Amino acid sequence: MQTGLYIVGTPIGNLSDMSPRAIDVLKNVDLVAAEDTRVFAKIASHFDIKTPRVSCHEHNERDVVGGIIDRVRDGASVAVVSDAGMPGISDPGFRIVRAARDAGVPVFMVPGPTAVISGLVLSGFPTDRFTFCGFFDEKKLREDNKIRHTIVYYESPNRVKNTIAAIARVMPERQIAIVREITKIHEQAIIGYPADLVNIDDVRGEIVIVVAPAPEHKMSDDEISEIVNDVAASSTKGAAADLAARAGISKKEAYKRLLNRDKKE
Repeated sequence: MQTGLYIVGTPIGNLSDMSPRAIDVLKNVDLVAAEDTRVFAKIASHFDIKTPRVSCHEHNERDVVGGIIDRVRDGASVAVVSDAGMPGISDPGFRIVRAARDAGVPVFMVPGPTAVISGLVLSGFPTDRFTFCGFFDEKKLREDNKIRHTIVYYESPNRVKNTIAAIARVMPERQIAIVREITKIHEQAIIGYPADLVNIDDVRGEIVIVVAPAPEHKMSDDEISEIVNDVAASSTKGAAADLAARAGISKKEAYKRLLNRDKKE
């Protein structure tokens, strides 16, 4: 095995998606740095991988990376795996790759499945331009709405209803896809406008939320007026930001429309 750091993609649900090359690398490297050694043990058992392993997760990554890179410098081959999918994509991994680059040691890619791309493709929304925003954060939603092309989020099943409701408030005109259990028996893509999916049945499993690009047509004055009435209960500053995000107009224009509404009343 050539000396270096090997970034190895593992299945996101279906073990049959493990590539022959990934198995070969994991069997033959000197060490496997796993996000959770207990999770990796299931893969190792299934594919008869007996390679020594160490833990490398978000809470200890800063502390163990130096030692791993030192081993590579000394001539070892080390594979990095996350619990599922590609290391570094909302999982530990990027710090060790950066450290390897800084140290001048070889880095090799052994690609595998990733929920971001799988969910995006399953949605049927445009894929020529998209932004992955990691796990959904409602505090950033108005800012995210300035992204007019496809957006991809990760979400947990216990929060998905609240997330859909938040998207319905800020991005009501954009379709969404709730993609769950990718590559597993109950794989499903539920597509519609967020307001229509707010009362969705309990959604279980790993979830990817894909938001379609914003409509190209400019909202009419009547459509913007409806949003004005909807957001006016908030403070003027907060309402202006909400109106600007939802109507696709500048904050200055939104503020002006709200002031005009107040004068009429």
